[in-house]
Amino acid sequence: MKKYGIGIFAAVMLTALSLAYYAEYRFDQKAEREAKTAEKEAEEQLISAQGKAEKEEIYYLAELNGYVVVYLSDKRTVYEYTDIPVEELPEDVRAQVREKMKIEGTDKLYGFLENYSS
Repeated sequence: MKKYGIGIFAAVMLTALSLAYYAEYRFDQKAEREAKTAEKEAEEQLISAQGKAEKEEIYYLAELNGYVVVYLSDKRTVYEYTDIPVEELPEDVRAQVREKMKIEGTDKLYGFLENYSS
């Protein structure tokens, strides 16, 4: 009877070890799939951010307290305050600034600011 008891115990232990190995194997596969999914999502976000970074930003120049102020494309958020008095601008540019002058791209924006800064 002891021979059978030891055999049954060995079979139960072997089964338990097999089940533990199988569970660990499945857990590792799941973790690997999740890591690949997270990596793919991070790559998609990076591509998305790169696409947005290449897009030309739109700015608006307007008058605030007698000075030129740069607004973001929503026309509400101030991007930059300047020390450029509106009254010192040429008349045609002054009229455009009072009507919220649109400028596309940072190069054009800083070119304008450099031209009219004192």
